[in-house]
Amino acid sequence: MPRWPEFRSLLFQRIRYKITRGGLLFSLGILLVGIAAILSANNLMFLIAAAMMGTLLVSGFVSRTCLAGLELDFLVPEHVSAGRTFPGKLFVRNQKWIIPSFSIRVEGIRDPASPTLASGVYFPLIPGGATLEETVSVRFPRRGAYRQNSFAFFTAFPFGFLEKSARVTLRREMVVYPSIDPQAGFEDLFAGIAGEIETHFRGLGRDFYRIRPYEALESARHVDWKASAHVGALQVREFAREQEQAVEIFLDRDVPPELDGWFEHALDCCAFLVWRLSANGAAINFRSHNFQMRQPEDGDIYSILKYLALVYPQAGTPESPLDDTSYKIVFTPSARRFTESGWAGARVLDPDVLPVPAAGAAASAVIGSGENGARSH
Repeated sequence: MPRWPEFRSLLFQRIRYKITRGGLLFSLGILLVGIAAILSANNLMFLIAAAMMGTLLVSGFVSRTCLAGLELDFLVPEHVSAGRTFPGKLFVRNQKWIIPSFSIRVEGIRDPASPTLASGVYFPLIPGGATLEETVSVRFPRRGAYRQNSFAFFTAFPFGFLEKSARVTLRREMVVYPSIDPQAGFEDLFAGIAGEIETHFRGLGRDFYRIRPYEALESARHVDWKASAHVGALQVREFAREQEQAVEIFLDRDVPPELDGWFEHALDCCAFLVWRLSANGAAINFRSHNFQMRQPEDGDIYSILKYLALVYPQAGTPESPLDDTSYKIVFTPSARRFTESGWAGARVLDPDVLPVPAAGAAASAVIGSGENGARSH
């Protein structure tokens, strides 16, 4: 049970007001009745005007009481990416011991630093001391660390004269990965890279090693019938162990400020490629300046996506490839720098090969601004 000082602080929290059309008409009615009362000196008109003003004051007090003591919590899945819609859990708790809250609507604040709800959530009644749960569709507009997720409670109860709102900020950090959905040209790019990877590793595996005697419980698929007939006993073909098909990806973070939009586009493309390659069973050796992650040896695919979610441009020099036999992909604004550093046979994705879509260039201005858009030096 909250004590009076706590209830008082909840009651007098910052509330924003917005007068409705009904409130304007009712206020106009009060004004007209008041003028009529003064001009006619009629006591009944004065009583009607007083009752109308009392109704307006009671409406304001009741709506403020409905918003007081409401607590919000918001949970999303552990792994979320920008641009996708995910199911989230919205919890609303009424901290008031007895007094219920009526006609409460919860909406997300339209802010690039906050998630976007597909639609507001309406609670007709929240009993005192109760916690209500609702599943909502939430979308995060950009990658990065969301540290302040802003929502607002709205109510126009009881008469709809005023719509009052109270803003709530949840200070809980959530990491949102770059978009892993295909954008314009990504599918064609992946299809070309997948074909190049298959060509690159063709002949490195399934090489014939020897013919040996058949062992119990082995599959008959590799039995060499000609050799078996020659020696009079079952013989099987044994193959050399297939070489691991590793893909080495290097993300160049040395990007000039005028190419910030391309860097964000390259991050989305890189996240899409590592996601699809991992789904196809390829081993990935992801590298950037002073960073290396081997998947699956050092971590899962989400470790790479988390790095891509939090990384920003930083000056650095190209590093030499680690494995000459791997298939190599480089994201860089300057292909020449990597050609001179031993990446001559790599698939280089620069602004000419990976241009920024016209719509993405405009959106990058929002992504690159604010706290998360600061460049590292």
